[in-house]
Amino acid sequence: MAQWYAAPESSVILPSGTHKSVTDIHKADGKGIHSMEMPFDLVIFGGFGDLSRKKLLPALYAGFVAGHLPPDTRIYLTSRKPLTETVPSFLQTVFDETIPACPVEVDTLNAFARQVIPIALDLSKAGDDWTGLQATLSVDHTRPLVHFLAVPPRVFTSTTDLLGQYALNTARARIVLEKPLGHDRESARAINDAVAKSFTEEQTFRIDHYLGKEAVQNLLALRFSNILFEELWNKNIVDHVQITIAEDQGVKGRAEFYEGIGAMRDMVQSHLLQLLCLVSMEAPATLDAASIREEKLKVLRCLKPLSGSDIDDNVVRGQYAAGAIKGQAVGAYTEDLRLEAPSRTETFVAIKAHIENWRWAGVPFYLRTGKRMTERFAEIIIQFKCVPHAPQKDWQPDLRPNKFVIRLQPEDHLALRFMVKHHGGVGDKLREVDMNLDENIHDGAVRLGPYLRLILDAAAGNQSLFVHRDEVGMAWQWVDRIVEHWDTDASGPVDYPAGTWGPYEAHDLLARDGRKWYRL
Repeated sequence: MAQWYAAPESSVILPSGTHKSVTDIHKADGKGIHSMEMPFDLVIFGGFGDLSRKKLLPALYAGFVAGHLPPDTRIYLTSRKPLTETVPSFLQTVFDETIPACPVEVDTLNAFARQVIPIALDLSKAGDDWTGLQATLSVDHTRPLVHFLAVPPRVFTSTTDLLGQYALNTARARIVLEKPLGHDRESARAINDAVAKSFTEEQTFRIDHYLGKEAVQNLLALRFSNILFEELWNKNIVDHVQITIAEDQGVKGRAEFYEGIGAMRDMVQSHLLQLLCLVSMEAPATLDAASIREEKLKVLRCLKPLSGSDIDDNVVRGQYAAGAIKGQAVGAYTEDLRLEAPSRTETFVAIKAHIENWRWAGVPFYLRTGKRMTERFAEIIIQFKCVPHAPQKDWQPDLRPNKFVIRLQPEDHLALRFMVKHHGGVGDKLREVDMNLDENIHDGAVRLGPYLRLILDAAAGNQSLFVHRDEVGMAWQWVDRIVEHWDTDASGPVDYPAGTWGPYEAHDLLARDGRKWYRL
């Protein structure tokens, strides 16, 4: 019988070589990370769109296969046009596109399809379709109701207004907002104000899927359950921190959104600043939403604002030119978008940032993100200071500072990197080794992917891994200063060949400090 394995980016991960029937799945003992007995209703607005097809539906199907999606959960997919094929056929097409190397077991797919209901719905105006949705969702008032806006931000306001108009914003309802939330602080505030007319802050879940990744959760567990890390996690021991999100893909498929937005608004304002907050925040009193948010806000308040010449000295922006990825020639950004004139939109950003508080004063945080880079990965490097003195001369050529490596993609990985004597070598030469802190992925456990984790958290009303509107506003305030400075700068982004690690200026940003970008 065919087996199906979930992609780690979008779903849960089943132990290699296992297969469970639907009957076995629904008899599972619920020992996973999340076990929610109460079924819920999930409405994915933009249910046939890119985000739904590539991330949400694979995540939900994987949760169904692994027994993490409560039985009788209903998944409604809205679209302006009705579905013209059967649900199983549509889902088969989706999974062929997203996980082509992993065949789907037909009976399991059909069982999942019975929980998926397509609905034709116009998000711009009231009508009979909304009345029908209201009647459908009003059948059971006890089930949590999750509205996931997998649509462009320009229709957030009309959609939330209509949800309020048709009383689909009751106490059991939650609304999930996918990034980007606006294009600056003012537009983000306008969206949040519009949403707040129909949904309270407690009902509003602003999603950042990086916060749902297993490695991020492990980072919090390691930091706040082990005194060892607390003693090391400060300016006395840490030399610097690197946070990188690199992509080997260009902007094809996102051209309409990306031009004029760029990497700063798309990635830095959300993912990179959120990861910076989690790495650097103080220990919260408890790991509830309010306590975590307060500590993240403290970090954002202490993030040194950049302006004028500080931006020129501490921020690098680039745009990919023609090059090669894995031996295949690829075009420049302007070619991918078929632009006749040059573009000022950056596809790469590197930043040297500082958090001005007692714990981190003087420690640089280097942030980097880019498209068409050498490979796709996301990781956080905590680099500790070098030993003050090497008592053995033979150590000098090989001595390296200790590092804590947190890799978020393409796979989760945690490791401590330190020095030991070279095994069996002559003399006292050193070598670098990793202390692997990963859980055994072959122990039969089922791990949740970020989107499934966050959907289940939203259904359960748990906001711990979501972003408060105050965080959004403060992050935009910091980013807006940089973007406004760029708007007055005639130079524009510098070119870097596709398939490289970005502009030379980004390497110089660290080289000036006697450091370099790390890659495991």
